[in-house]
Amino acid sequence: MALRFDLAIVGGGINGCGIARDAAGRGLSVYLCEQDDLGGGTSSASTKLIHGGLRYLEYFKFRLVRESLAEREILLRLAPHIVQPLRFVLPHQRGQRPAWQIRLGLFLYDHIGGRRLLPGTSQVALAGDPAGGPLKPDYLSAFEYSDCSVDDARLVVLNAMDAADRGAIIHTRTRCVSAERAGALWRVTCEHTATGMREVIEARALVNAAGPWVGEVVGNIQGAAPAKVRLVKGSHIVVPRLFEHERAYLFQNPDGRVLFAIPFHDDFTLLGTTDTDFMGDPAAVHADAKDIAYICAAANVYFKRPVSPSDVVWSYAGVRPLYDDGAAKAQEATRDYVLNVDAARDSAALVSIFGGKITTYRRLAEAVLERLRPALPMSGSWTKEAPLPGGDLPPNGAAALVAELQAAHPFLAPEHVRRVVGAYGTRARLLLRTVRVEADLGRCFGANLHAVELKYLMTHEWAETAEDVLWRRSKLGLRIAPIEAAEIDNWMRAQSQRQRATPAA
Repeated sequence: MALRFDLAIVGGGINGCGIARDAAGRGLSVYLCEQDDLGGGTSSASTKLIHGGLRYLEYFKFRLVRESLAEREILLRLAPHIVQPLRFVLPHQRGQRPAWQIRLGLFLYDHIGGRRLLPGTSQVALAGDPAGGPLKPDYLSAFEYSDCSVDDARLVVLNAMDAADRGAIIHTRTRCVSAERAGALWRVTCEHTATGMREVIEARALVNAAGPWVGEVVGNIQGAAPAKVRLVKGSHIVVPRLFEHERAYLFQNPDGRVLFAIPFHDDFTLLGTTDTDFMGDPAAVHADAKDIAYICAAANVYFKRPVSPSDVVWSYAGVRPLYDDGAAKAQEATRDYVLNVDAARDSAALVSIFGGKITTYRRLAEAVLERLRPALPMSGSWTKEAPLPGGDLPPNGAAALVAELQAAHPFLAPEHVRRVVGAYGTRARLLLRTVRVEADLGRCFGANLHAVELKYLMTHEWAETAEDVLWRRSKLGLRIAPIEAAEIDNWMRAQSQRQRATPAA
């Protein structure tokens, strides 16, 4: 007999995991399947920002910007270990958007979202400011405003962890093969991508949160309307650090697009993004030579030190599943989320999600559940005040936690302690609870990544491969050599085999 749930969710990106968390906290039984790793697609290929979207004001997307700015403040409170305040420098030059227009936009940006935690806009004379040092001398003045950085893939995992803690079933490496209505229920067939084993579950409602695969999943759902989706590719590059200060830059490209330059994991700078229409398999998307050349050329308009493709230490790309609103250019297509709801009377409900951005995932989850309320009686919204796992830190509490863990584990390198607190927050105590002496860390695979951390990630965060660990649970892939990554894969595979061979207690 098939297991029965209130809600089945296809897709383990930020939207799917956010919905699973919210629904489980409202007392619903939840099943989520993800065909790869959590956050393995678009949700780990962002510009790593929680932001209002300053450029969206040009397209009069005031509701989207207002909602995004409000969510920026909320997420800064709920996940202070992975969401960090960041000041952005916006250089100005004649021939670009006029200064009065930028000043007006920043005034709106400061005030329409209920800003409380972050400082407002200021003007910067670049000649006397460290932010002017890396820039060409043409740029004399700038505006400076606030937004936040985020570890996007960890945000996905934290939502999944909290959902699981509240009773949700999370199955990774599990693909939705088909879904068909059986009266007031969905019968959903899922297949494990490695073993080919199938399972059938039943659910009173179904959410298609498959990101760039939303159209493919719609095609596997009996009776679902065709998807109206526009796939847009965004590419990024990472290069050795271009400037010493801790502020980021927002540049205005001559073609009307914008380019971010963001401090990234101490020794690097993140540059991006592009906006180009995409056709093909989202699983095969990558930053190609044309994307990399475009980003380098855009950066070279501003920076004294040239950036070339040979400087790139890592590149990545993602596919945004935007709602096709008929915009002429990819960068003009709406980033707002659109919910396609099929909830006829006496028929199992279906919601398909198009678009959206990481910043507004929590509000999207609330909107989805409100649409499903007639089909699934549930308690009210709750996620606005509940910290994500590890986020129960007081204001500026990360420094105190670093000091606490450093005192308890004096053999750990200071940068190691800072990293685990930045990744795990208060759950760093759980990670290190069995570590009394250095030997308890187990084998070191490089960059202060030890066996004890790998075991934690496998046990609590669904990590199965070195890629899961090095490029999603962390960005240690920037520091760990391919041969070390292969050793991590071998170790994790052996660990999984030992666990399967050990009878349950």
